[in-house]
Amino acid sequence: MLAPIAWRTPPRHYGPWELVTSLLTEALVAKGLDVTLFATQDSLTAATLAGVVPAPYSEDPSIDAKVWEHRHLAHLFERAGEFDLIHNQADFPAHAFANLVSTPMVTTIHGFSSDRILPMYAPYDTRVHYVAISASDRHPALRYAATIHHGIRMDEFPLDPHGAESLLFFGRIHPDKGPAAAIAAAHAAGRPLDLYGIVQDQDCFERDVAPALSDSVRYHGPVGGAERVQALGRARALLHLIDFDEPFGLSVVEAMACGTPVIATRRGSMPELIEHGITGFLVDSPQEAVEAIHHAGELDRTTIRRHAAARFGIERMADEYIALYRRILG
Repeated sequence: MLAPIAWRTPPRHYGPWELVTSLLTEALVAKGLDVTLFATQDSLTAATLAGVVPAPYSEDPSIDAKVWEHRHLAHLFERAGEFDLIHNQADFPAHAFANLVSTPMVTTIHGFSSDRILPMYAPYDTRVHYVAISASDRHPALRYAATIHHGIRMDEFPLDPHGAESLLFFGRIHPDKGPAAAIAAAHAAGRPLDLYGIVQDQDCFERDVAPALSDSVRYHGPVGGAERVQALGRARALLHLIDFDEPFGLSVVEAMACGTPVIATRRGSMPELIEHGITGFLVDSPQEAVEAIHHAGELDRTTIRRHAAARFGIERMADEYIALYRRILG
């Protein structure tokens, strides 16, 4: 299992690719598979850890991302003959090695960012088995082996049967994620808003978030562990008013696992994740978002969690990947 090296596996706070890599790795080990995880040396796993990268490059400025990414890839592919299958979670750089080894390869595409990356995908789609994380994220020029939605450990996200009166924004502070839209909707609905997440775009923070901060609009920064779970559960609704075609949304699934309804823009994978009127609302305008906020308290939080458990549990994700591995290996 090849993890990215931007963050530790699993991440301390932010790091969605590393989080999914960790979730799948631990689930596969629990099911009896012999897994070697290639990740940073400080990673935590029940698998066999094979690490040459001393620390994540997003946490340690002494780690040159380009240098250590190549060292990381070389470390795995020099040992390719030891494994039945290589599962790449670290994007397209691994494809440069694909034709140099005979070991079958799977690549989970954590969001097809743009056509600019197509030259490192299209020439390899008969050699590498691509997995899309949502049907909406499939690129028409590529062949795919499967579409597999992410899964989470439901026991780590207990039901909060009551929630709270405040609204929640949980994600990167970046225009794509819609923090300005969330602030505007909360203000129009007359409800307080708590924002969590790393500042990925400082201009966005200074322009859209900082001027709005007050007793009713609060920014908390990135959070992990118990604080993350509390934030996701103690909310009237998660506002996910994105301005891009998001390939998946871990915070969307995690919020629903806690029983929190999600109000999301009808874009990207959101119609695949949210059952309109049951686990949340899909909206097409700011006015619809405000209306959804008013109706969020009418949704049954126990039902929301039940639907999330049925569709997004870690067992389901692991079983679908194991079935794919078996098809590939014959």
